[in-house]
Amino acid sequence: QVQLVESGGGSVQGGGSLRLSCAASGRTFSSSAMGWFRQAPGKEREFVAAISAPITWSGASAGYADAVKGRFTISRDNAKNTVYLQMNTLKPEDTAVYYCTARKGSMAITTLGTWDYWGQGTQVTVSS
Repeated sequence: QVQLVESGGGSVQGGGSLRLSCAASGRTFSSSAMGWFRQAPGKEREFVAAISAPITWSGASAGYADAVKGRFTISRDNAKNTVYLQMNTLKPEDTAVYYCTARKGSMAITTLGTWDYWGQGTQVTVSS
């Protein structure tokens, strides 16, 4: 079993920044892909960003949704069993509950149904 605990959400004005953190426990963190999804009121949960396990010589690779590319950065610290989502130039449309997620596999995949473990979510609210 894997436990994921998010932190760092809050309210910010448009153009501002927030950094989300997700602390993982219960499984070999370094061999698991990690990701972030979000869900706005009345909408389906959607992919935001994901990072693979650093199992190759080139380290971990990351992928982003088009809506956040160039503004958000995902990173991981295997020594701390923590994954981060740095969010810059936030927009009101980024308002959502953000969920940390982990896969049993090492590859970062955008499909919702391929992720195995979920945190409880943290609210991000961006005002105009």
